[in-house]
Amino acid sequence: MAATARMGALWLLGQVLAEGRLLSELTGSAQHLKLDPAERARAQRLALETLRGLEKADRVLKPYLRKMPPLAVRNVLRLATVELCQGGDAHGVVNDAVDYVRRGKRTGAYGGMVNAVLRKVAVEGAAKWAELRVPHLPKWLRQPLAEAWGGDAVAAMEAVHFAGAPLDLTVKQDAASWAERLGGEALPSGSVRLTAPGQVSALPGFDSGDWWVQDAAAAMPVRGLGDVLGRAVLDMCAAPGGKTLQLAAGGAQVTALDISEGRLARVHENLTRTGLEAEVVAADALEYDGGPFDAIVLDAPCSATGTIRRHPDLPLVQRGEAIGGLIELQAAMIDRALALLKPGGRLIYCTCSLLPDEGECQVDEALVRHDGLRVLPEAFDLPGVAPEWRSAEGGLRLRPDYWAARGGMDGFYMACLTR
Repeated sequence: MAATARMGALWLLGQVLAEGRLLSELTGSAQHLKLDPAERARAQRLALETLRGLEKADRVLKPYLRKMPPLAVRNVLRLATVELCQGGDAHGVVNDAVDYVRRGKRTGAYGGMVNAVLRKVAVEGAAKWAELRVPHLPKWLRQPLAEAWGGDAVAAMEAVHFAGAPLDLTVKQDAASWAERLGGEALPSGSVRLTAPGQVSALPGFDSGDWWVQDAAAAMPVRGLGDVLGRAVLDMCAAPGGKTLQLAAGGAQVTALDISEGRLARVHENLTRTGLEAEVVAADALEYDGGPFDAIVLDAPCSATGTIRRHPDLPLVQRGEAIGGLIELQAAMIDRALALLKPGGRLIYCTCSLLPDEGECQVDEALVRHDGLRVLPEAFDLPGVAPEWRSAEGGLRLRPDYWAARGGMDGFYMACLTR
């Protein structure tokens, strides 16, 4: 039987929900690559929609299940329920689900049950779906976010998470022209946003390297350096390379550093596609001894809690246990970056986290540890930056619910430091 997008989506769901693997680890795997590019993109979209709607799907299904079926069967029901409740063709969705279950050695006996349940969902599910609340973040994350930003803000973030994310591009030049050509919107910050992009590699400008995929929030930290032409800049945790490409496109002499040779393969691919140049180095940032540099961008390893609108699998796989170790690593990386920076140089510290301990608190503590260190709030006097994004210590705090009417943005923290 030929692989289909629904089969691919079910494999992805199984890997996330049974094996605890992140989708970002799976999309280049041999199993995923069995599908042609268009079906692969559809499989990923179906899996993302199901993960976003998991709480709703389970609540729709619950009245029809006398006892909980095995996870593999439950995932078939979840995927089909999300499709049905969002207007999918009942005949095709139900038939594919039943056929898939009946073909499995361990799931074949559940074919009749799946058929009966989904036929009820096809009739009644959409109305129930519409009445259910927006899915909540898990308690391990929702509670600290509510303490930091308030319950209303968290609810607004959850609404943006559930809606999903548009596709943002950073272009080499003339964002307005590319927005018009691609049928998108030129955002105030300079990114191009597409709401229904389809297959990314088929879009005009991909093969010619005129742009790269990068969330609008993730594109802002580098802009805080201003003109980088001819300057020696270290991208300290470079993979997958969006900030390296920004720096190289601005004419910087870029060193792209990352501890993972596997992840640096993406940096090499992106540099080749865009025709940009950087020195790519695989090394531990805490042991790296290059420089000194005119500027450093440190997008530090973090909980990635700001990226859930694009990665709904993240809170299902992680439980917050590693955050303490990440906070220690971030502090050590700030200290190392300052040692590699020329006097008067600029360090952009940023994380794609919604937790103040990984952002504002890190900068407050760095200011205590390092005499003469100061924050440059004016570095982010940039187009599109709203006053409410400014944080007390002089950085920027971005949240998913900002620009909600436009599709939101990743949660991000950034600050420009110098001494």
